[in-house]
Amino acid sequence: MSDRTPDRVALLALPALVYMVIVFAIPVMVLIGRSFFGPSGLSVTPYIDFLSDGFNWRVIFNTLRTAALTTLVCLVIGYPTALALSWSKGFVQAIMLVAIILPLSVGVIVKAFAWQIVLRRDGIVASLLMATGVWDEPKLLLFTETGLVLGAANIFLPFMILPIYSVLKLIDPSLQHAAATLGAPPVYRFFRLSLPLAASGIISGCSIVFSLATSMYVIPSLLIGDRYQTLPTLTARAFLLMRNERLGSTTATILLFLTIAIVMLTAWLVRRREVQT
Repeated sequence: MSDRTPDRVALLALPALVYMVIVFAIPVMVLIGRSFFGPSGLSVTPYIDFLSDGFNWRVIFNTLRTAALTTLVCLVIGYPTALALSWSKGFVQAIMLVAIILPLSVGVIVKAFAWQIVLRRDGIVASLLMATGVWDEPKLLLFTETGLVLGAANIFLPFMILPIYSVLKLIDPSLQHAAATLGAPPVYRFFRLSLPLAASGIISGCSIVFSLATSMYVIPSLLIGDRYQTLPTLTARAFLLMRNERLGSTTATILLFLTIAIVMLTAWLVRRREVQT
């Protein structure tokens, strides 16, 4: 009976595997092939041309910078939220989980349009900053990098909170009590106990958010416009406006390998963390 279990598992996984090969793997291979193969055959000229242009390096920098800032904002907000979620019990915890997960049912386009209203000169953010004395007069956050990062962080925040929460809820609360009993101050307990134990969840959350932020297209298109180009927006521009499939395939392939590198680095960090613990 046990000898046939792996065969049954493989059989159950076969439909999903076939679907992923047809819908994802084959189109990706075709996309990569188009970036290397042109009318003159195999060539890396598109990559050389792309990487020799200073504007394209700026596009790559914009992509990584926006993703890094979005990830940082999500981490700063997400860790305390996940900690509060792990401390809460019963009805309060259920309400918090619903509040975190429910926004995922709303489409990204709807959220981006909502943030257009929030980031206007007379929007909620500008009014709040004026009421607190940070600003003397209303300013437009829409079509700025700050507005883009705020909108993207709000949309991707659940993907940071949930992985961290899944790790924090497994930490024994008695460890904190024991450290406090031995005289460890709160800051010491955080950096030497809580943070290391939650490292795998933090790494996973950062990886998910960073990967999503590097590949977002709709959010920057609606919140900052065409003047701020990233790899996804440049890819869409190459395919839809310029009708340059070779350039679009090249930028999409570069974005793909950037994302793969992020995932591989995250997996290595998690494995290293597990070995150390």
